[in-house]
Amino acid sequence: MMKTLTSLLIFILAGLCEIGGGYLMWLWLKEDKAWYIGALGGLILVAYGIVATLQTSNFGRVYAAYGGIFIVMAILWGWKVDGFVPDRYDIIGGAICLIGMGIIMFSPRP
Repeated sequence: MMKTLTSLLIFILAGLCEIGGGYLMWLWLKEDKAWYIGALGGLILVAYGIVATLQTSNFGRVYAAYGGIFIVMAILWGWKVDGFVPDRYDIIGGAICLIGMGIIMFSPRP
């Protein structure tokens, strides 16, 4: 149980780094914010690459499973930061992604 919780927390931290860093890059390049906003975004994206290596499974499995977490976190980010209200299809799609992520990452294996 603790291993699963730790893995989920690492996924969430990685998601915050990737989405937050990407968002700062977006602000710099698309909304004419200061260069240092983009630089900070770049540093946070580097942190994402490091955080993802804290997972104990192999690269392919971790990145495949992370996709589900990223999708749901991007929907939540859009809702809370950009004011984009998810509809039922966003919610259903996100739930399907989380189910897939759970199967990929946490299914018992020999």
